[in-house]
Amino acid sequence: MKLNLKALSLSSGIVWAGAVFLTTLLSVPTGYAKDVLNLVGSIYPGYSISWIGSLIGLIYAFVDGFICALIFGLIYNAFVPAKKE
Repeated sequence: MKLNLKALSLSSGIVWAGAVFLTTLLSVPTGYAKDVLNLVGSIYPGYSISWIGSLIGLIYAFVDGFICALIFGLIYNAFVPAKKE
């Protein structure tokens, strides 16, 4: 069974973007997951643990999650045998 690349990519992008966005919003007042988010900041230029940074992270994380899932899906589909009809 081949993967639907559009569905896989969009859902992964949305989940990763939501995770970065919500974790950043939670970290601003509490400092929760600060070390993890500092690592995210070293990967995404312009990202910081702030209200504006949460929006920047949302965009970067969506694109990152989308592209990674697309590559994963393409590789997976390359190894799935063709359906015999």
